[in-house]
Amino acid sequence: MADPSRYTVWVPPQVAIVVPVLNEVGSAAALIARLQALSEHEIVVVDGGSSDGTAARLQEAGLSVCSSDRGRAQQMNAGAARTRADVLLFLHADTELTPKHVQAAQAAIEAGTDFGCFTLCLDSLDPRLCLVAKLISLRSQVMVSATGDQAIFMRRSLFCDLQGYREIALCEDLDLIRRARGSGRFACLNHSVRTSARRWRRRGILRTILLMWALRIGCHAGIDPGLLRRVYEDAR
Repeated sequence: MADPSRYTVWVPPQVAIVVPVLNEVGSAAALIARLQALSEHEIVVVDGGSSDGTAARLQEAGLSVCSSDRGRAQQMNAGAARTRADVLLFLHADTELTPKHVQAAQAAIEAGTDFGCFTLCLDSLDPRLCLVAKLISLRSQVMVSATGDQAIFMRRSLFCDLQGYREIALCEDLDLIRRARGSGRFACLNHSVRTSARRWRRRGILRTILLMWALRIGCHAGIDPGLLRRVYEDAR
């Protein structure tokens, strides 16, 4: 008889998925379906004070919903504090995540990655937005760089060492990744997550591209995020 001690069973690190929402009732059905497909994982939705019944709609579907002050940083910190899993994955409400994405993150963490993200795909056939997504993905593949749309994941221990997201008005994702540099191994996984192009459609594609680059430059230049927020009122 074979000695059972000779065999090891790979147990993936557990993942907690934190989803900040604000006034998402119009897309709640799609969000619910995506999160229910991930129900084997720890999931917390954090409402930032929706006025359209988003929280009630998600609770009716059986999702775990808590509330916090408005702001993605505040909401994601509040959600992280309510979870226990080894790995935290921060998911925007309009980004599509599948079980295969979570499995890829688990495998990366098991292989030694400490924090990371996924390549990006926008739900648009406009060649300008296809190029935007490719450039964002390429930037993450060659640099330690990630935005919230790319579903950032991180070991809980590193997140705690960094004291979570800084509760700033804008660019909390860029700030977190900047502070994580040098504290662990980063990976951009070649499993594209699909996210909504609604901000580009609403504001205009070229105008939004220029605005996003200006905000990034301003963030890296140390401009007060509160000032940057005055020119970019995101629907968070």
